[in-house]
Amino acid sequence: MKLESVVHERAFDYQYLYRRMWPYVKTYIFRGVLGILAAVPLGLMNSVLPLALKYYVDNVLNNKNIELAQQLAFWIPFAIIAFAAVQGVLKYLNSYLTDWTGQKIANGLKFDLFKKLLTFEPAFYDQNSSGLVMNRFLGDAGTACSGLLVNLKDILTRTTNAFGLICILLFISWKLSIISIFVLFSAFLPVALIRKRIKHVSNETMKVGGRVNTNFYETFNGNRIIQSFNLQKYQFKKFYNQIIENFNLAMSLAKRVGWLSPVMYLIASCGLAGIMWYGNKLVLTGELTTGSFGAFFMAAVLLYQPVKTLGNLLAGMQGNFVAMSRVVDLFDLEPTIKSKPDSVRIQTIKDSIKFENVWFEYEENTPVLKGISLDIKIGESLALVGNSGGGKTTLANLIPRFYDIKEGSIKIDGMDLRDIELESLRQNIAVVFQDNFLFSGTIRENILLGKFNATEAEIKKAVKDAYLEEFVAELPEGLDTQIGERGVRLSGGQKQRVAIARAMLKDAPVVILDEATSALDNKSEAIVQQALDKLMENKTVIVIAHRLSTIKNANKIAVINNGQIIEMGTHEELISSPDGDYKKLYEMQFRKQDAFIKS
Repeated sequence: MKLESVVHERAFDYQYLYRRMWPYVKTYIFRGVLGILAAVPLGLMNSVLPLALKYYVDNVLNNKNIELAQQLAFWIPFAIIAFAAVQGVLKYLNSYLTDWTGQKIANGLKFDLFKKLLTFEPAFYDQNSSGLVMNRFLGDAGTACSGLLVNLKDILTRTTNAFGLICILLFISWKLSIISIFVLFSAFLPVALIRKRIKHVSNETMKVGGRVNTNFYETFNGNRIIQSFNLQKYQFKKFYNQIIENFNLAMSLAKRVGWLSPVMYLIASCGLAGIMWYGNKLVLTGELTTGSFGAFFMAAVLLYQPVKTLGNLLAGMQGNFVAMSRVVDLFDLEPTIKSKPDSVRIQTIKDSIKFENVWFEYEENTPVLKGISLDIKIGESLALVGNSGGGKTTLANLIPRFYDIKEGSIKIDGMDLRDIELESLRQNIAVVFQDNFLFSGTIRENILLGKFNATEAEIKKAVKDAYLEEFVAELPEGLDTQIGERGVRLSGGQKQRVAIARAMLKDAPVVILDEATSALDNKSEAIVQQALDKLMENKTVIVIAHRLSTIKNANKIAVINNGQIIEMGTHEELISSPDGDYKKLYEMQFRKQDAFIKS
């Protein structure tokens, strides 16, 4: 499910987009409509100015009634101040209410999009970069709602402004109005020509922006690798190329959109020239007064002024609709791994976990597991050993259903894994990875992820059993110490023990250990192994191991190479086979450990 390959076919199907967005809009419809409607009187008020100019010229400057002229001259400055005050209030309401509504709608979308993001399986994250996901699930929501309402507010203000001014033009002179209105509508024709280009460039810019974000994320998290391998030039070159690509896309759009304003300006200027030419004739023939012509020309200038920028606003609005279409597309994506409507909720795992002729592949027609069959009884421990890339981690990842198999079945207590409710399945399985992810926050908060309602006594026991007591006691803030993003302030062994404490608090009947000590030094490994031994007490354990003591103590050992189980048995059984693969593995990897333990 690659986000880059999703085609946004209905970006300009406005009725469809309206139906899909209505649930998010309806809650805030009153404030939204009120804010947008404030644009109507705001736009119409501009049409008062040319009308006032007409009466001022005809009744003050050219009026022979001195007393009336003096009265009008006295009151007009006060009228201007009152007019400006009313206009200011309307502008504030228009701006605040539309911004508030846009943010609220965008927040509603972001909440649901993030909830949607949490439903996707690991394969989704394998196929999509973090930057692209961030752009699609956060950036597009803001562009679709806040950006659209701002553009809509501005367009409505300009449209009602144009409507009011057109009425004034018609009132003053219908003959001159024909020229003005014809020119006005001619100015909007170019906007229709660039819609598809806007859609294409908007989508491409979103992809490039996602890659830029990913680059920043990788630079931040991989700073030590960059420094140690002197990758600064390499990383900068990658960033440079992405920015240039983004620039080229922006210029591609600018070439298509940038000419809108000059063209509209030229069209508007032609309109004003036509009005000047024909208006002079009407004044000279006495069909139009000087005040009326001045008011008409002023109205025409005010009418064409917003038209010069309206093209860019409409182009921006098309971009908003493209973003809205991308948001709607996200809601239509469905995770491939989810609970069936009639799935069964389990309380615990009572009997066994059984693999029956399981085949699995990440890429089509490239099997990673080939016909795996094994039976793990509750209370037993199974060690998975074999060459790197043989399929051990993949097999372990299938039990909590991080991925779905292609053929065969995995059964828990005789029930197919896919018939069990996903949440209850995973609640009964605790996983400790080789590189455990810790969230920003405190040690306590990370441990409590295993059980949010854990008592203080339960937390202390988990800390003690994970051999964290001594380390935590040395910290000024103890369990409430901030650990930084991804637990950057902790050592590898400390992070592993926090993860083990988290798994202990969960107290699941099945524990999966994915080479949980392989990245540690000998001292850290010894401490972490003690914590793991505590975690494994009275549990069903599937362990991908490189430590001999863990393997020897397992009830069963499965040797996996090239996606197949080539040997199965206890340590004593497998070591007694002179030509067996486990015997060879033992000779190459485990004999030194065994000699060290005995000494």
